[in-house]
Amino acid sequence: MTEPDDLPVAGTAVLLRTAAHGFEVLLIRRPDRGSFPGAWVFPGGKVEQRDRGAVDDEQGDARRAAVRETLEEVGLVITDPVVISRWQPPVEAPVRIRTWFFLAIASEAPDGALRVSADEVVEATWATPADALQKHSAGEWRLFPPTWVTLHQLSRFGGAEEALAAGGFVQHFSTRVVESDLGTAFEWEGLRLETGSLPWRIVPS
Repeated sequence: MTEPDDLPVAGTAVLLRTAAHGFEVLLIRRPDRGSFPGAWVFPGGKVEQRDRGAVDDEQGDARRAAVRETLEEVGLVITDPVVISRWQPPVEAPVRIRTWFFLAIASEAPDGALRVSADEVVEATWATPADALQKHSAGEWRLFPPTWVTLHQLSRFGGAEEALAAGGFVQHFSTRVVESDLGTAFEWEGLRLETGSLPWRIVPS
């Protein structure tokens, strides 16, 4: 099936920082309204007119949106974000936005504090990918499949620089919603995420 080209586009920044126990990612909790209500996600948002370049370049527009939204939502400046994935939403999604994910090493705010946008961010925290996945499995955090899969992939790396070096190419995820013996599952080419019970698990499709 040909993917539609007229979907709105967004950019998401997966921010990494070195920690004593490897590395951590920045996650923010959205308000109980709007997109991803109550969920823990990475900073990001839709491409706006000011993000568009002089030439037609969807990935470039999404990269600029990710940089801008990160500054607006948490007060962090990022440079040279590395593309890692593009997510095409399932046809069942009530709001369909094609989203590009980028990895970046976070530069701290001058005083080391995050400056969160109260309208868009309820809470922000740094966590290892493993800790974030564990909180989801325990029912403490709500993650959506793109966030969960990204954290799962990052969990195999030992450090921020190692994870960043593995980026630079695009994994395309065209999401299909299917029903399995365990309930609802999400499928991509060669990959299925079983979400019918906790903990979620990845199996070959």
